[in-house]
Parts: sequence; C-alpha cells; structure tokens
Amino acid sequence: MSPARVRWALLALALGGFGIGSTEFVAMGLLPDIAHDLFPALYADSPADANATAGWLISAYALGVVVGAPTIAAAAARWPRKQLLLVLVAAFTLGTVASAVLPTFELVLAARFVSALPHGAYFGIASLVAASLMGPGRRARGVALVLSGLTIANVIGVPAITWLGQNAGWRSAYVAVAAIFALTFIAVMVAVPWQPGDPRATIARELRAFTRAQVWFALGIGAIGFGGLFAVYTYVAPLATDVTGLTPEFVPIVLVVIGLGMTVGNIVGGRSADWSVRRSMYLFFGILAAALVLLGLTASSPVGLLAGVFLVGGASAALSPTIQARLMDVARDSQSIAAALNHSALNIGNSLGALFGGFAIAAGLGYVAPVWIGLVLTLVGISLALGSFALDRARGRRGVAVPHATGAMQAIDA
Repeated sequence: MSPARVRWALLALALGGFGIGSTEFVAMGLLPDIAHDLFPALYADSPADANATAGWLISAYALGVVVGAPTIAAAAARWPRKQLLLVLVAAFTLGTVASAVLPTFELVLAARFVSALPHGAYFGIASLVAASLMGPGRRARGVALVLSGLTIANVIGVPAITWLGQNAGWRSAYVAVAAIFALTFIAVMVAVPWQPGDPRATIARELRAFTRAQVWFALGIGAIGFGGLFAVYTYVAPLATDVTGLTPEFVPIVLVVIGLGMTVGNIVGGRSADWSVRRSMYLFFGILAAALVLLGLTASSPVGLLAGVFLVGGASAALSPTIQARLMDVARDSQSIAAALNHSALNIGNSLGALFGGFAIAAGLGYVAPVWIGLVLTLVGISLALGSFALDRARGRRGVAVPHATGAMQAIDA
C-alpha cells in the first residue's frame, strides 16, 4: 500500500475511535441534564442523588464493553477484519439512535448497554489492522493512532456535543454521535483495505488467554488502576460547578482540557510503550497518582482544577497503549481477544470509578470524594503492576520464557 493509502485507512479507523470517544464520554458532561430530564422529581428534591442515579448509564455502557469485547473477539476472530469492522460500526449507529429516542431511564439504560457491546471488539480489531499497516517495531504507535480518535474526541467532539446537548437537549447529543458513526461506516468501507481474519483461530484458542496468570494481572491493572480517571471524569461537571464554583457554560472548557491531556498522553504513551512497557507503566501510574493528589487538594481553584484534570487525562491516556501492549505480549497466540480485552479492562475501571464515586456522593461526602477514591484505585493498579513484573523476573530466574517489551518471548537474566 502507498503511504497515502495507509494514512487514509488509519484516519478511517481513528474516526471510529472519535465516535466511540464521543458516545462514551458525552454523558459525563451532560450528567446533570440527563438526571434533570429522566428524574425530575428526584432532581428537584436532591440533585446529588439524581446525578448519582444517572451515573448508572455510564456504568451500563462500561458493562456492555466488558461483556461484548471478549465475546465478539473470540467468536469472530476468523472473520475478514474489514467486514467485522463494518458490522460493528453499524451496530454502534443503531444502538446510539436508540439511546437518543427511547423515553424512559430503564430503556435508555438498556440501550447504552447494547450500544457498548461492539466497543472493545472494534478497538481490538482496528488495533490489529493498524499494527499491520504500521509494520514491525511500531505496534504500540499503531494502537495509539487508533486511540487518537478517542482522545481527539475529548478535545473537539465531547465538548462540542456537550454544548449541543446543553442547548438543544441531551438527546440531540446522541443523534450527533449516531451521525459520526454513519460517516465512519462509509469511511471504513472506502479506505480500509481488505484483511483476512486468522484462519487458525478458534474460540478455544482465543479463550486460552484466560488460563494465563499474567493476562489476569494485566486485566486487573487496567480494570482497577484505570478507575482513577473515571472516578474523576464521571462527576467532573458537578465538581466544576459545585466545588470550583464555575458556571455550567465553563464545563465544555474543562472537558477540552481533559481531552488535550488525553491527546498528548496517548501520543507519548504509544512511543514510550514501544521503548519499554514496564518502565512506561511505572512512570505513568506515578504521574496519575500525583495528579489525583493535586486535583484533590486544589479543586476549589480554577487553576488547580484545570491543571489536575489535564494531568489525570494525560497520564491515563498514556497508560492505555501501554496496557494494550502488555496484554498482547502475555496473551501470546490469543491476539484477537487480547487486543479487545484491554477495553474490557478499562471499562471495568470506568464502571468502578463511576460506581464508587456515586456511592461517595450519595453518602454526602461531596464531589471531591471521587478524586480520593480514584487515588485508591490507582494505588491498587500500581501494586498489581509491581506484582506482574515481579512474576516475570521470578520466571526469568527459573529460565521460563517471559514477554519482552518488543512482544517477543525471552528468558530474563538473573
């Protein structure tokens, strides 16, 4: 393929990431609007309780990712990759339309779950396609390019669609997201080259990944450690208005700052993970922990809020391609499910952050409490990373092959 054709194909894949980032994160900025519309009586009595209940929409989406990613990736590993991507984007479009038009909280909750099912499989298959287009030694950068659509969505898409939802009703936001997915379908159909699936793939071989202890370590690192971002992001709108004292019109600017941090972090994380997965994971988890402390202590100040959310977004986004590379290393020949499982893990973090943050708010601890919950989740993620790499070293001393930063298997010298 010519370099120009490769760029267009990567852009089409990133556009899908842009749509996914928009549909996943737009609810964070519109949470008070959704709560006010779907729970008018509860919102009038207690806005905090209404916001906490509406947060279940975010948890339902995250649960859909967790369920759909391994299921679809394992069952469809033999499918031609372009064909599978088109099916997944079509499902996104229909699910997002349903989220926009269904009338009750329970039905919208179900629609958010269903529309999330293709999320992990899309990113997993798109990452494999991008890695093959980028060539050897540039795997994590290929993953980061696909994820760049998601991070750019947080700079442009989420703030713009949040503004639309604040002024035209939150349902109009999901109509806009559905239009992005429809455009993605056309772009993938035109620009992405045909690639075969894995003819040797079987459900049993893909599911073999779950028999490896290091896969579970990697999943735990993403599932728990990434909860720090979502504990903050889910409730960033009331944090900005009730703690920092900003007006609702300023919330999209806060979202832009988070998105800028995520965009920078994703680029840095992709390059860093190609250099060293282990060192990158330690570095960015450390920055994330420090950023959460900064945010928790300075959220009452606009400068502290913006600096804190920028660093939280940047460190979290840098971890994403790093965890993706680690999973692909330790899963060995179960590559389709490994590429998708990263997003299951990260969305367990999404669900845990939203859930525990909601509990803290409902208990009357205030809107800063989710930040400290995020710090606890991050510290657990760091502990799991330390345990995972310690297991590598122990196996290396026994002469057992362990994953190297490049994806190859080698024994670590004692």
